Amino acid sequence: MAIFLPGTAEEEQIALDELTPKEIVAELDKHVVGQKDAKRSVAIALRNRMRRQKLAPELAEEIIPKNIIMIGPTGVGKTEIARRLAKLANSPFMKVEASKFTEVGYVGRDVESMIRDLVEVAIDNVREEKLEDVSDKAELNAEERLLDILLPPPAARPTEPTPTAGFALEAASSSSSSEFGESHNRTREKLRQQLREGKLDERTVEIDVREKNFPSFEIISNQGVEEMDVNIKDMLPNLFGQRTKKRKMKVNEAFEYLIQEEEQRLIDMDQVTRTAIDRVEDSGIIFLDEIDKIAGREGGHGPDVSREGVQRDILPIVEGTTVNTRYGMVRTDHILFIAAGAFHVSKPSDLIPELQGRFPIRVELQSLTMDDFIRILTEPKSSLVKQYTALLETEGVKLLFTKESLEEIARFAFRVNEGTENIGARRLHTIMERVLDQISFDAPDKKGETVNIDADYVRGMLSDIVKDQDLSRYIL
Repeated sequence: MAIFLPGTAEEEQIALDELTPKEIVAELDKHVVGQKDAKRSVAIALRNRMRRQKLAPELAEEIIPKNIIMIGPTGVGKTEIARRLAKLANSPFMKVEASKFTEVGYVGRDVESMIRDLVEVAIDNVREEKLEDVSDKAELNAEERLLDILLPPPAARPTEPTPTAGFALEAASSSSSSEFGESHNRTREKLRQQLREGKLDERTVEIDVREKNFPSFEIISNQGVEEMDVNIKDMLPNLFGQRTKKRKMKVNEAFEYLIQEEEQRLIDMDQVTRTAIDRVEDSGIIFLDEIDKIAGREGGHGPDVSREGVQRDILPIVEGTTVNTRYGMVRTDHILFIAAGAFHVSKPSDLIPELQGRFPIRVELQSLTMDDFIRILTEPKSSLVKQYTALLETEGVKLLFTKESLEEIARFAFRVNEGTENIGARRLHTIMERVLDQISFDAPDKKGETVNIDADYVRGMLSDIVKDQDLSRYIL
């Protein structure tokens, strides 16, 4: 099986190309329990994206992604599947609540802001990758700069002898200069060794720090208050670009600052921007949550009119358009949109036909059973049991859960979901917090102890709350 190993973008892309739909599902299984249909759908969508990249440009341009609507109650894994897929594919990912655009009296960002936010995410991702590439060189450069501050280089000495000096004076001057240089280099290497060993960390040095307080502006457009970054530093570089101030700090703090400064100098931000925009256009993923909240047609009254307006605003973004961002124009034709909603009150057919047509794949996610809850507690790589065990191990407390205790926790979560609002796997967080409340509070005093969590302990922590239905609704 191909493994998605961390490394360069090229290495990751090669590993990703080797992942079959079955292997993509297997990777998602490590983090999300159940929901095979949804995993199959996103695995096929991701594989089709890889296939498209291998086609001739003329044909690849015509192939648009098959967007997906996930239908299912909250807490069953819709968001997690999309997020893990994006991480697996090393794709820029943005989650957006579609309902936020319908709030009465809401004055804020237009629907195109989701693309701008996605570009910002891509810029950050690519920049982080470039930082890893230049980190070693940046550290060496920062080390040299810091050594220059700790031991300034010797002033230039005259190499040409005066007319009266003669050959003897010239030879003596050359010998003296050479000895001084060797002595300086030896001292510098000693300082370098002490710096690397941390022996100079508490010494104070004075370095030039760039001022970052530039004026910011907010521009009001006809679509509301849109955040637009006007970079005055770029417009008036002579006025703002070179201002620095002297600041005293400890050597270790100065070293970190100089490393960051060198990293910024070594990174080509124009290349970062180009790579990020290409990534957004070819492999971006936007997760449109709560799309059922904007379902509504013409002829409605009240908020339905607003909902249809939001649908018509979202439509061109999903269909494929060009959005103006601070980094340049971005096309949305090949961005994958994954919509999600519970659809308790409305149904996908309540969306306007044009938007429905842009989401050809419909997949229903199942409500979680008690067996699913047990698996969620133990199977995923970062399961709740592993999380809480690791947290308390930092205090020197070892947690041991019996099989029966996990079954009891799952049973309580399932019963509370049935009796109150069904919030899916999120109920397990509430139950686990309640079960481990006393242990977490007393952990600093129990260093070195092993605590066994059995079914009786779970029942003891939860029984009083579950018996009282009103209290259960409030607490759990």
